[in-house]
Amino acid sequence: MKDWFQSLEAVHPVEMLGLWKGVGIPSGHPLDGVLENLGWFGKRFHADMRVDALLFQWRPGPLVAIDPRYVPIRLVIKAAPLGRTGLARNMFSHLQKAFRAKGTTASIMLQTFEQVASAAMVYDKQPIVDHFRRVSDDELVGMMCVHDDPRRYFFKLRRVSSGNHALEGVQT
Repeated sequence: MKDWFQSLEAVHPVEMLGLWKGVGIPSGHPLDGVLENLGWFGKRFHADMRVDALLFQWRPGPLVAIDPRYVPIRLVIKAAPLGRTGLARNMFSHLQKAFRAKGTTASIMLQTFEQVASAAMVYDKQPIVDHFRRVSDDELVGMMCVHDDPRRYFFKLRRVSSGNHALEGVQT
């Protein structure tokens, strides 16, 4: 999977501005299926190079930006089997208000990964960098890297055409 990712074309951060719908790419990572189970929508990249890193949506309704600092990534990975259950989905839907972001939670920048300079999203309060490559103008692949963890989580992002996607509780 990593070799395929590396074979894709680089993407510049300004090309990513806007709203993107995400879906995981099964690769054997412990987080496979967890985000989708919890109602993950995707990411929103702003012109100031800041990012709503984790957008969720329950039923038809506004997007909710979640602040990842409240849930340490290493704990999330250890609890991944629970994260794929109906109980986790139900609990997370009730906890979303407590986890709501009060602003953006990451930055997008050009970063070199294995000799390729491409867009990367660096989380503010987590040891995580998402590296991006282009599949097409409207589709990207992301590879999440957690510091000191050799496993990689892969996901696709598809550009959402402009429309009414309100973001609850966050200034856009």
